Formats: sequence, C-alpha cells, structure tokens
Amino acid sequence: MTQSHPSLPQPQLEKAGITFEQYLEFTPEKLELSNGYLGYGGQDQLGFHLAVLTNIGLLSAIRHTGLSLWLEALDRRVREKLATVNADPEVAQALLNRFDRAMADLTAVVEYLEE
Repeated sequence: MTQSHPSLPQPQLEKAGITFEQYLEFTPEKLELSNGYLGYGGQDQLGFHLAVLTNIGLLSAIRHTGLSLWLEALDRRVREKLATVNADPEVAQALLNRFDRAMADLTAVVEYLEE
C-alpha cells in the first residue's frame, strides 16, 4: 500500500489555513538559517514556502513588498509561459505585443503610486 502525500498548499488572496497533514509534510522539523536562507539541509522548500504564503495571504505579502518587484516577477513568469506557447508565430507575437503594452501601462501606474 502506498502512502499518499497531501497536496501542496494553494495560496489565495486572503490568508487561509493549511491542513495538519500539510503541516506535517511541508514544515521542516528543524528550521535553520544557512547562507541567509531559511530551511533545513537540502530539503525541498516549495511546500513550506507555499504554506507560509497561504497563511499570510497574497494581499498581505504584496502590501509588505514593492509593487515593482511583483510586476517584475509577473513579467518574468508570463514571458516564460509565452516562450513555450504552441501557437502560430503571428499569434505568439500578437500575444507578446499585448503583454508588452499591458506591462508598460501597469509599470506607469506603479511608478506613479510609488513616487
């Protein structure tokens, strides 16, 4: 019989709880600081990080960091996804052009707000 693992925590806009099974699976038994990073010796930290984001909520996380950093993260992630889109080159270019315009607009708004 195989032992099932709990699903990864799924951060939402507002803070939310995780299950006890997720806590057991993804929280390091011993939290250490190594080279400036929280973790425990080579253990995959994705579940732990997602659990923390789930507990604090994405809105709280974004309130405590610069909006421009979130835009940079969004820009990088969407460009990664666009690079792998399986579409006609003209469609892929049109998507990229629309994204570039949207990012330029968002960047202008964020720059104004962060003045």
